[in-house]
Amino acid sequence: MIKRYVDSRHGQLHVVESGAGRPVLFLHQTPRSWDEYRDVLPLVAPHARALAMDTVGFGESARPTAAFSVEMFADGVEDVLDALSLRRVVLVGHHTGGVIAVEVAARRPDLVHGLVLSGTPYVSAERRARVALAPPIDLVEVEDDGSHLAELWARRRDFYPRERPDLLNRLVADALRVIDRVEEGHEAVNRYRMEERVSAVEAATLILCGELDGYSLPDVPRLERRLAHARSLIIPGTGVAAVDHRPQDFARAVLDFVRELDRPGS
Repeated sequence: MIKRYVDSRHGQLHVVESGAGRPVLFLHQTPRSWDEYRDVLPLVAPHARALAMDTVGFGESARPTAAFSVEMFADGVEDVLDALSLRRVVLVGHHTGGVIAVEVAARRPDLVHGLVLSGTPYVSAERRARVALAPPIDLVEVEDDGSHLAELWARRRDFYPRERPDLLNRLVADALRVIDRVEEGHEAVNRYRMEERVSAVEAATLILCGELDGYSLPDVPRLERRLAHARSLIIPGTGVAAVDHRPQDFARAVLDFVRELDRPGS
């Protein structure tokens, strides 16, 4: 895999890529990095140009001092698309990454040929009100004795299968890089007015969700109704961690969708 940095309006952004052909750009959830797709890229690369980026503020990408927003995150994706001359791209976003992908597709229908929205919430007024009352997901107070590491682990433990602590290790490692702003990605999603933007999305869309993803599964039919060209697919036996828990199933779903888009007449 080739690693590079791309200039953007918010600073340099980290991008990893492999393969050739149809560009497929993967966008991670909060508080992850491109590493969320570490096991997916090698499966996609023999069939497409597979790219994954660190969202503005996360991983090895620049971290602006301004408050994070979906619009800021989308600026970064848009700048990567333009800097690398990516056209007719398929955007694949997981959780936060899916919300970012919606905003990019609404802005740049000239560049986005297809969308894969994985575990993506439908952010409406009703959801914003509900989430405003919910406890934080990843926010922990940094303690001198390091007990915040165990607290962060405990907060995320139920998102991952107990027999795969290696996956949770990877999430915690990413979270520690942004520990002082770890909750801001979630907050940015919950401020986003998706209901005002989703009608501008023209691209064909595949809505993916793990069958155990209780956070996003209820929003699958809501998204499907509001997107002009959408269908859905549920991945069995996994939940929020669908990308790194079931990389083969995830990559297969993405590639099948890309092949559909590339059929004559599509």
